[in-house]
Amino acid sequence: MSDQKTDRRIIRTKRMIRDALTHLMEEKGFERITVRDLTEKADINRGTFYLHYQDKYDLLKKSEDEIIQEMKEFFKELKPKMLVDSQLLNDPIPLVKLFEYIKENAQFMKLILGPKGDPAFQVRIKQFMRTNFLEKAMKNLNHESLLVPIEHLMAYVTSAHLGVIQYWLENGMQQPPQEMASTLIKISYFGPVYVAGLKEELKPQIDGGSGEAT
Repeated sequence: MSDQKTDRRIIRTKRMIRDALTHLMEEKGFERITVRDLTEKADINRGTFYLHYQDKYDLLKKSEDEIIQEMKEFFKELKPKMLVDSQLLNDPIPLVKLFEYIKENAQFMKLILGPKGDPAFQVRIKQFMRTNFLEKAMKNLNHESLLVPIEHLMAYVTSAHLGVIQYWLENGMQQPPQEMASTLIKISYFGPVYVAGLKEELKPQIDGGSGEAT
């Protein structure tokens, strides 16, 4: 029982420090933050801070690592076969859970993915999406039927997905996680032209691999 209390206390302390980091980054930007700022904001002593982190850079990295690690657990439920077989259209629960997690950590996620955040973390998120899901899903595709280079396709998908998440956070998460999961799935499966209602109006005829519409 004492170990459980200790674990809960450590989790609570780390959360307080991360919340302090979030508030201070909003107020003054990361580079101007000091350890003293963090300890005063979190209402802890310096010894407690250094028990968990070497400095503010270590705090930022470990906070981002925790987000990545948590997201890995949700992506384990997103099997590549779900994408290929269109299972997510009828059962979006794994993606709903991901959006619920983002909402639970909205303050930090909004900041770290926003203009005052860490640009390197956005790169990490994209790479994470690519290696943990997209590359596995692409193995099930018929590469001979691809209309564009696969590297370009993956770059487009990761940037588009992250962009939707950032927009949702920046605009106060007005749509519930269920609706956001459904939106992202529809865009992923049908593409922007189809979901915009333009597919019937735009029926390009590709000229024998030249890439020019006729």
